[in-house]
Amino acid sequence: MTAQRAVTVTSPTFSILTPDCVMNALDSLGCHSDGRLLALNSYENRVYQVGMEEGSPLVAKFYRPERWANAAILEEHAFVQELVEREIPVVPALVLGGKTLHTFEGFRFAVFPKHGGRAPELEDRKTLEWMGRFLGRIHAIGALKPFQHRPTLDLASFGVEPLDFLLTNNFIPADLDAAYRSVAEQALAGVRHCFERAGSNVRALRLHGDCHAGNVLWTDDGPHFVDFDDSRMGPAVQDLWMLLSGERADMARQLNDVLAGYEDFYDFDSCELHLVEALRTLRLVHYSAWLAQRWDDPAFKQAFPWFNTQHYWQDRILELREQIALMDEPPLWPV
Repeated sequence: MTAQRAVTVTSPTFSILTPDCVMNALDSLGCHSDGRLLALNSYENRVYQVGMEEGSPLVAKFYRPERWANAAILEEHAFVQELVEREIPVVPALVLGGKTLHTFEGFRFAVFPKHGGRAPELEDRKTLEWMGRFLGRIHAIGALKPFQHRPTLDLASFGVEPLDFLLTNNFIPADLDAAYRSVAEQALAGVRHCFERAGSNVRALRLHGDCHAGNVLWTDDGPHFVDFDDSRMGPAVQDLWMLLSGERADMARQLNDVLAGYEDFYDFDSCELHLVEALRTLRLVHYSAWLAQRWDDPAFKQAFPWFNTQHYWQDRILELREQIALMDEPPLWPV
């Protein structure tokens, strides 16, 4: 969900990515479609399940033009391949013609095997522990070396810059501008304070980056982690807090279940508990800016018709006020 501006070449828009273009792109790699094409639920990129004349369907991901540099995409692919080589259940880009990143008519795309599954049952303690074990293994590998071409999740990139975009591009209704500006600035001050409480020794490592239930496919063999498109450097708890929900006591129990498996493979720094609500706050601000930055894409107007309405911004003001209060509370358990 991050708007990186690393590519400066003129690129095509998704409006010209037709079904024929998708199938011709795969055909150029020797993957011959039988004509079946299913658009999957993706907006940042365009992702399609494509039936093959021979074998199982494939999934083709066409990257949003001008978001990532080629080096950043390849670094994501390489990270996922590292995980595959250590038998961690992730879904890597296929190597076709010696490459994982391909181009066709100006679009950059990758091809993945189709992998089925269902949403994990996050209310189940065994499920959380199982997921924790694999997240611990992912982070143990992620900590071995840093990304060179992908960004770091921090206050500037997920808070200050998104807020500046919203305010300077006049997305906030005039009668709500002062209220939103004030509460957003207070919220970011709260985030800054949370990071100060966590301390300067919080380690940044390579993360999944967007580890919510929708990016985990569950089978009888356990979880499979998909869509590392938002992979970046950041604190380990970024990949944990999105698995938590409910009241404070519920989240404390859920985190305990996750860590029961996680710490078999990687030590969790309890100081990062100060960051749970701070990271949630950053995601809320960043999400609004992400929608705003994509608002000229017709797919976003169709998928998110409630965005940029008076009611939407009123709700965001209330939401950030709640986050300010939550960030003042102690962490889920004593640090």
